[in-house]
Order: sequence, then structure tokens, then C-alpha cells
Amino acid sequence: MREIDKVAWILVEDGRVLSTRSAGKDVWYLPGGKREPGETDLETLRREIDEELSVEVDVSGAVHLGTFTAQAHGHTTGITVRMTCYRAGYRGQLRPASEIAEMAWLGYADRHCTSPVDQIIFDHLLSEGLLA
Repeated sequence: MREIDKVAWILVEDGRVLSTRSAGKDVWYLPGGKREPGETDLETLRREIDEELSVEVDVSGAVHLGTFTAQAHGHTTGITVRMTCYRAGYRGQLRPASEIAEMAWLGYADRHCTSPVDQIIFDHLLSEGLLA
């Protein structure tokens, strides 16, 4: 069994969470990505969000929301993704960059359009009263 180690940014506004869709992908993902060797969670978070959405995450105020594991979307059975999630503010204007084709604010009704690990995170956000 292999595990993909990722860090995600949870940005919720008005009961919706910011999600991204990469070019050529058929589902939405929470913004973030894979850790580089030697990076901390917050270093990964800052780098990935800058690359994907052209904003600077305020890691000094970041709050760990949870760590979630599920089958990795688009990978063979047994390959899982471990997603460590943080809430944090940001500076700048959100705009898709790099491999991100588009971004959208998704509510719980959009859960079925997301990856398996994101679906678990959507359930958690709903249970915490953050998603509408």
C-alpha cells in the first residue's frame, strides 16, 4: 500500500468552500498539494496555494482542521491519500494559475463532484456547521 501525502487549504465563505479543478481532471479538489522533501505542513501550504491560486496564505494564523485519508482518486486500489487540512486567511486576489483550470465555491450539495477524500472533508465541514 502506498500513501500520497498532501496538505490542503480550507477556505470557507458563506457556507461554501473554495475548490479547484485542474486542467484535464473530471472532479474538483480542495486547493493544495503534495509535500516536497523536508517541507513542513505550513511550508507546503504556502507554496502550493501561491502556485495554484496566486495568493499568500497567512500561515502565522493557520489552524489545523484535521487529517483525512481515503482511496486516491484516479489511482489503483490500495493507493490512499492523506490530506492534512488547514484554515487560514490570505493576502492577494484569488485567481487560477499553474495547472488550475478553474476555481469555484462549492456547497455540500456539490459533494458528489469532488474526490473521495474531499467528500470525507465535506462531511466534516458540514458536521462542524461550516458548509451549507
